[in-house]
Parts: sequence; structure tokens; C-alpha cells
Amino acid sequence: MDQQLVRHVAGSTGLPVPVAERVISDVLAYFSETTEEFVRRRHGELQRRGRRNAEIWRVIAAELAQRPVQAGELSERQLRRIVYG
Repeated sequence: MDQQLVRHVAGSTGLPVPVAERVISDVLAYFSETTEEFVRRRHGELQRRGRRNAEIWRVIAAELAQRPVQAGELSERQLRRIVYG
């Protein structure tokens, strides 16, 4: 873990160093998903909430565009292929 980042987060938030390390670790783990893993996970979550695929593809595409390390823009067809093969 980058100790300079840990010191920065701890100093800017007032968190104790061990808590800052845990927060950074959690954030890094969250964003370590591949694009495919993210699309499959979000599709399942949105389906369980009763959303229809036409809406799900728009939501996922918008969310992908906001991630810190962006995937290239994916079409609805590409998103479907990730989920359904």
C-alpha cells in the first residue's frame, strides 16, 4: 500500500491510519473488477430490482463511463454479449 496515499487520506479526513488503509483497500478492491465482472454484477443487481434489459443497458453504459478507469464505450450488443455470451 502506498504510504503517502495513506498519510494523505488519514490527514485529509482525520481517520486513524489503520482505518485509512482499510478504506483505501476497500476502494481499490471495488474498482479492481474487470469490465466484464462489473457488467455481469450490475446486470444481476438491476434485474433483481425488476428493471428491464432496455433500461439496464443504458444504466450500465452510463455507469461504465463514470468509472475511474473507463472501458471503451460499449454498445448494447457488446453489453449483452458479456452477460449472455
